[in-house]
Order: sequence, then structure tokens, then C-alpha cells
Amino acid sequence: MGAAGQEAEFVEYFAALHGALRRLAYALCGDWHTADDVVQHTFVQLYRHWSRVRPESLDAYVRTILVNTVRSQSRRLRREMTTAEPPDSIATTADPGLQLDLRRALARLPRRQREMVVLRHLENLSVSEVAQVLGFLREP
Repeated sequence: MGAAGQEAEFVEYFAALHGALRRLAYALCGDWHTADDVVQHTFVQLYRHWSRVRPESLDAYVRTILVNTVRSQSRRLRREMTTAEPPDSIATTADPGLQLDLRRALARLPRRQREMVVLRHLENLSVSEVAQVLGFLREP
């Protein structure tokens, strides 16, 4: 496939996943500005390696980049998670109080537990997929 075809595939992937990755980043870090930075960095890294990523492992690869970037950002910034009302929701519920409770509960969890809960229950990944994204399980 030529460069134009690869670029078109990347743009399509970006458009399809940008919003979901932004919500995932927010659920992990609790700050929309940081989440936007994380997603931007994730897609820059993905673009640099786009031609080498296997299609069957693409989503796991992107989540791994995102989780590692959130870890790096949190170490550098040492920010507390905020409970300010986000521009969009990490949960699909009509009850804003429930959303606020969810954000507060996530904020109280240690980083690794928060990552596991978000990936397993908000992203609906299997236990083995979560382990792979978090680096506990490597592909053969």
C-alpha cells in the first residue's frame, strides 16, 4: 500500500478513535487538558510507527502508548485528579451525580488500580487484554 493509502487509513483510525481515547485518558488522569495532551502524544507516536503496527494488535498498541503517556505525565506534573464538570462524560448515564461519584471514586484509587478498573470496566477489556496493555503479559 502506498503512502497516500496508509495516510488515509491513519486519518480514518484517528477519526474513529479520538473521542474514545480522550475519554479513556480523562478516566485515567482526571484532567481534560492533560487528557488532550496525552491523546495528541499517543497519535503522534502511533503515526511514527503506523507502517510497522500489525492490524490485529493496533488497539492494544494504542492503549499501551496512552497508558504509558498518562504515567509519564502524572510523574512529571504530580497533579491531583479534578472533579470539575468535564465537557463530555466518561460514563453514559443521565445522572450527573453518579458521574461525579464515579470520578471521585476513580480519583481515590491508586494509579495502577485506577488503570485496571478503567480498562476492565469502562473500556470492557478482558483480563488478558488489560494485562497486556499494562505490561503484565507480553505477546508471544
